[in-house]
Amino acid sequence: MDLASGVGGKINKAQVLDAVDKYEKYHVHYGGKQEDRNANYTDMVNKYYDLATSFYEFGWGESFHFAHRSVCFILQFQIQYFAVNWVMLMSFFSFRWNGESLRESIKRHEHFLALQLGLKPGQKVLDVGCGIGGPLREIARFSSTSVTGLNNNEYQISRGKELNRIVGVDKTCDFIKADFMKMPIPDNSFDAVYAIEATCHAPDAYGCYKEIYRVLKPGQCFAAYEWCMTDAYDPNNQEHQKIKAEVEIGDGLPDIRSTTKCLEALKQAGFEIIWEKDLAKESPVPWYQPLDTNHFSLSSFRLTAVGRFFTRNMVKALEFAGLAPKGSLRVQDFLEKAAEGLVEGGKKEIFTPMYFFLARKPLSESN
Repeated sequence: MDLASGVGGKINKAQVLDAVDKYEKYHVHYGGKQEDRNANYTDMVNKYYDLATSFYEFGWGESFHFAHRSVCFILQFQIQYFAVNWVMLMSFFSFRWNGESLRESIKRHEHFLALQLGLKPGQKVLDVGCGIGGPLREIARFSSTSVTGLNNNEYQISRGKELNRIVGVDKTCDFIKADFMKMPIPDNSFDAVYAIEATCHAPDAYGCYKEIYRVLKPGQCFAAYEWCMTDAYDPNNQEHQKIKAEVEIGDGLPDIRSTTKCLEALKQAGFEIIWEKDLAKESPVPWYQPLDTNHFSLSSFRLTAVGRFFTRNMVKALEFAGLAPKGSLRVQDFLEKAAEGLVEGGKKEIFTPMYFFLARKPLSESN
C-alpha cells in the first residue's frame, strides 16, 4: 500500500494521469525534442520523481543507484583425520564463493566515494541531487560528517526528512530544496561535494559543475558517479539511438552525455582532475544484472522478471480498485522500458552508470 499511496508524490492524485501524459510528451518516443527537455528540465525531472519515487523505493531501497559488484573467493585449508590411531590421512584445499548482494554493493559503492573524498569527522558535505537521502545517511554515519542534501523535488525531501528522523541523523543532516543549476548557497561553503547518478539530470554539465565549483571550498574535492554514453556509442546507429531514448524516458533525462563531454565540462568549470575511470569496465558482476530478466535473486526478488510481473499486476489491480491513481500502470511501463534499455546498453557497453571522477578545486584561481 505504500507503493500505491506514494505514486504521484506531491501531485494531486486526480492529476497523476495528466502528469504522465505531459511527462511522456517530453521524450523521443512521443515526439519530444532534446531542446524542449533542456528548456523545461525542472518540470520534467520533478514530474518524473513525483511519479517514480515510490516505485524506486519499493523495488530498489533508499539508495537509487547502481554499484560496482564484487565476488570473493575464500581459500580454505581443510584437514580430515582418520579415527584409527589419529593418523592424518588427507588434507585438501577448497574454494568457497561469496557473492556480494546488491544492497551490500550499494553501501560499499557509497563508502568508496567517501574514502576517495577523504572525509573527516565534523566536515560539512554537500550531496547534489540526493534523492530521498539513502547515500546521505549512509555516508554521514560512515564518516561522522554533516551532510546536506540538495534536491528540487518536494516529495523526495519530505520523505528524506522522515527517514532521517527514523535513523537519528536529523540533527546533523538536512535538505535544501533548490535547483543545482542555481544553488542558494554562499561561495566556498562545503568541505566536500559529491553526486551519485544525479547530475545527469542537468541540462548543461558545465553550468552544473560550475555551481558545484563555486560552493566548494578551495583545495577541496568533488567526486561523482555519472551516467554516460561510452565511446562505443554510435549516434548514427538506430539500435543505439533506441536504447538511449529508452533510458532517457525511463529515467527523466534531458540527454545522456558522453564521458568525454563530462570530463571537458569539469575542466572548463575550473577543476583539476585527480583521476577518472569507467568503473563498469572492471566490475566482476555486471552492474545491470539486477535488472536482467535472465537473472534470479531472492535478495532482489522485486527486480527479477517474476518480481516485476507481480508488481505490474499488483499496480494494475490497485489502479483498477481506485487505491492507486490512474496513470500508475503507465509509470510502471516506462520504468520497465528503462530497465530494458539499461540492460541492453550495458550488454553492448554503450552506456555506463558509473563513470567516476575525483576532481579538486585549486587553492587559488591562478593555480
